[in-house]
Amino acid sequence: MKPHRIRMTHSLIMNYRLYKKMEIYRAKPATKQEMCQFHTDEYIDFLSKVTPDNMEQYSKEQGKYNVGDDCPVFDGLFEFCGISGGGSMEGAARLNRGKCDIAINWAGGLHHAKKSEASGFCYVNDIVLGIIELLRYKQRVLYIDIDVHHGDGVEEAFYTTDRVMTVSFHKYGEYFPGTGELRDIGVGAGKYYAVNFPLRDGITDTTYKEVFEPVIGHVMEFYQPDAVVLQCGADSLSGDRLGCFNLSMAGHANCVEYVKKFNLPTLVVGGGGYTMRNVSRAWTYETGILVNQKVGPNLPFSDFYEYFGPDYELDVRPSNMENLNSKEYLEKIKIQVLSNLERTRHAPSVQTTDVGKGLTEHQEEQDAILDDIDEDGPGMDARQTQRQWDRATEKEGELYSDSEDEEITSSMGVRKTSKKGLRNVRDWKEGGSGTGSGNATPFTGPGGSDNASESAGGNTAKGSGATSKRDGEGRDLTEFDEELEALRKETEEEVQPDNDGDVEMGDDEQPPPSADALTDEVADEEMTDVPAQSSTSSTKVDPIPTAESLSQAKPEAATTDDKIRVEASEFSKAETPAKGSGSGVPKPSESSVANAAPEGSNSMASTTDRHSSKPPLVADESVSSTAKAPANPVEAPAKEEK
Repeated sequence: MKPHRIRMTHSLIMNYRLYKKMEIYRAKPATKQEMCQFHTDEYIDFLSKVTPDNMEQYSKEQGKYNVGDDCPVFDGLFEFCGISGGGSMEGAARLNRGKCDIAINWAGGLHHAKKSEASGFCYVNDIVLGIIELLRYKQRVLYIDIDVHHGDGVEEAFYTTDRVMTVSFHKYGEYFPGTGELRDIGVGAGKYYAVNFPLRDGITDTTYKEVFEPVIGHVMEFYQPDAVVLQCGADSLSGDRLGCFNLSMAGHANCVEYVKKFNLPTLVVGGGGYTMRNVSRAWTYETGILVNQKVGPNLPFSDFYEYFGPDYELDVRPSNMENLNSKEYLEKIKIQVLSNLERTRHAPSVQTTDVGKGLTEHQEEQDAILDDIDEDGPGMDARQTQRQWDRATEKEGELYSDSEDEEITSSMGVRKTSKKGLRNVRDWKEGGSGTGSGNATPFTGPGGSDNASESAGGNTAKGSGATSKRDGEGRDLTEFDEELEALRKETEEEVQPDNDGDVEMGDDEQPPPSADALTDEVADEEMTDVPAQSSTSSTKVDPIPTAESLSQAKPEAATTDDKIRVEASEFSKAETPAKGSGSGVPKPSESSVANAAPEGSNSMASTTDRHSSKPPLVADESVSSTAKAPANPVEAPAKEEK
């Protein structure tokens, strides 16, 4: 019963863009005087004063008004009661004025509160306050309760009148609040105008529909109400923490859709529900039904998106719990209920009286003042006022631009999406993730495990019960599985770890290149045209360098290609005597090469690391490679003399 579930429902409704199909009315909180139309003055005064800080001073009143155990004291208690009661009363007033056909207040539905007592997390009975406002203009009002608990507070308030018929489908038998027996039919003028249909654990969509539609159909035929108040308690859904029914979201919403078919002024309120993610799902789906807009199955990205894992879908599925409601039992109860309704075949009449000035008339005066303000214009800084934006609705066949209300929608919690369709986090593997989609970018490791699915709590297509893979726009992507698998294997083959264990990275220690590898590399470099590059040094590198030129050269000023040519010349000269040619320029000694190399070795190594993926050529490596040559021109004459 925390207000957080109302915030979650509001976020889903806004991000499904359902607000564009209806007017938003910001109701004022109910005042003490308005609450006292049903509740006692002492009880309302106590609720307005008690806080968690001073609750010890009201220990006696807490026992008197049943506040403290099931109905704890919290900060903002009276403010919450005012918002809940004011929403239902203002919605009823707009129905009286003909400003709307259906009014929705998901913060209402607190059907357990009594005249001077709190009960079952309910402090102020907003339903009774709304019905009282409807009775000022409507002759007969029908109240329907599909909460798993019996609506005892509403039934008790109108137990002796025929102007309100209460119909409740609830769990009965060692279950809170313990009322709602089949024989509770009302007293006095209200006899047979209280209808109770007691049920047992595990009722399913089919069996619930078989008893709900016939009973409500006969009530509409016999009682002929002028308005309907529908309490949509979501604790009758499957998987509720306190409920014991097995209704799916579709089965629960079928009741709303059936009542809507009668085209009567309807006030829809919330109620119980203790699994927050399922409550917000059901109420959002039923809001779509009321505005003739189909929503789902994928959830839009919202402020509370992580609450709806692991499937992230707009659906509440039934479980495999046993249905204890046999056909014989349900048929017996239905026959008795219909028999009692036969006694109300003639709809009661009401004498017309002056109702005086109430909330409906006060609302008309306030709206007239606000209409004058809107006509004056919002000013230079805004295109329209907040009230004009709330009252604007989209109609089919007309074009609208979302850019006109970006600031207002962002303040209302609407998230921007760049995709045409609403996407599900499970679609990242099939359709990929894009900017604004709200999906994490997947990473496929060497072992083929999908880290994104693990972070999403094992959210896979298998867990959702789907037989085919589809993306956010409903396209079948099963045919791409083989292509994706082949691409994954190809990636694994290409990406292999190096000697030090990393992937596509340079080794910590490069092994010295062999003479054959260097010779092949030199041949490749000689075949490549090297573009002319500027050098800050005035020294030019000869095609066949001498020892003096190597000792006087400045390697740090030479480019990488010049250094490679120097090394190539050294190796080509080292191989010449070995092939039998005794002529040529004498090769510089190892000591001269060693003296010339250190100055440019660091420069060459750093340049190679930055600009080339080839192993760096260091002076020490070149010396060792030169020593492995087949013959040395300096030592050759000495061997011939011996």
